[in-house]
Amino acid sequence: MKASSHDEFREFVAMRSTALLRLAVLLTGGDRHAAEDLLQIALMKAYGRWAQIEQPEAYIRQVMYRQQVNRWRLRRHSAETTVPVLPESGGETDTASDSALRIALWAALGRLTKRQRAVVVLRYFEDLPEAEVAALLRCPVGTVRSTAHRSLAKLRALVPELGPEGHVEQMRPLSYTSKGSQG
Repeated sequence: MKASSHDEFREFVAMRSTALLRLAVLLTGGDRHAAEDLLQIALMKAYGRWAQIEQPEAYIRQVMYRQQVNRWRLRRHSAETTVPVLPESGGETDTASDSALRIALWAALGRLTKRQRAVVVLRYFEDLPEAEVAALLRCPVGTVRSTAHRSLAKLRALVPELGPEGHVEQMRPLSYTSKGSQG
């Protein structure tokens, strides 16, 4: 890699790594270590092709989506930890507070399966159309629709404060910025 490309890559990582790490944390269900690994893999793949990449952030996001899909496909048969009864809440929560709702939603995202979490993140946090989500996850559009439906139902059950409409798309984490914006 030429010195100028190397400097461009370092500058890009310095400017965008925080926003990309937020996306990786969402994709991994809040597992910061797995998110850091996911981002590192995506950055390594981008580094090797840096001179040919026209839209680096889009390229890295796509690598992260696909890498995460590969992770849950390979670990399809791993046991998920489930509990028959939800634990009691630690105390009274202010359901009117957006931050309390975001925290509850964040915890609920971690309770979804990897596929459900990927669909919810791509559809509602990344605001991608169903066809694009299907292409990224390499599955039919119908699978995306049914997975999104089941995922939202599960989120509504886990976070009753979302209400019957389940406005997940309005509950982006406080520091999360949608694609295309600087953050």
